[in-house]
Amino acid sequence: MKEPRCVLITGATGEIGGALALAYARPGCTLILQGRRVERLHGLAQECQARGAQVQLQALDVRDREALRAWLQGVCATVVPDLVIANAGVNTDIGPEGAGERWEDAQALVEINLLAGMATVDAVLPALRQRGSGQVALVSSLAGYFGLPVTPSYSASKAGLKAYGEALRGWLAPEGIAVNVIMPGYVQSPMCDAMPGPKPFLWTPERAARVIRQGLARNKARISFPFPLNFGCWWLAVLPAGVSQRIVRWLGYGA
Repeated sequence: MKEPRCVLITGATGEIGGALALAYARPGCTLILQGRRVERLHGLAQECQARGAQVQLQALDVRDREALRAWLQGVCATVVPDLVIANAGVNTDIGPEGAGERWEDAQALVEINLLAGMATVDAVLPALRQRGSGQVALVSSLAGYFGLPVTPSYSASKAGLKAYGEALRGWLAPEGIAVNVIMPGYVQSPMCDAMPGPKPFLWTPERAARVIRQGLARNKARISFPFPLNFGCWWLAVLPAGVSQRIVRWLGYGA
């Protein structure tokens, strides 16, 4: 893939989103960054501008899908991004005593992790198809391979995003549009810190961003890391469900 000259990132105020913005920041590149934390968004913009990039900012809550779509359509009316990274995401879990997820939290999670990602694609896709080129990356998770008992809604949302991205890739490839699914393991962040269970092979956001950027440049269908955690998670999807459930409980992810 050609080096993108215009990159749009949702969830840019998260650790992976911020690291990706800095990884792409350079002279001649325009970064269009969305996030909810205004102060962090402006600080990130200053860092990216110091590296020579031009930066446009948008502070909004991606749960407001009408506002999200209106903003994205407005962006595409002015400049069509070369690369769109749907990265906005949150997490929730069943709690330390296994009481279960609050419905309000689960609903908000699906709205952010899955529906906002789909809305992002839907809003930018007409412009990409009209141009006949572009790249869309959806940030899923290794939890999309097999649902973890402690994070059922998170696992479901990431599995849905993975399936959606893989379907889009097959549909849009003949039109010159690349679609990639990013499946990180554990990456240092407040969200990761709050997740229950072990966190093996923990990566820094900067390392994750480097691997993601390399994978996108090679147009890899799935960009999963780290090894061997990604290989093990893939096997959880392949093995009989009963066996996989015993394995994840043995590894410390049981309720």
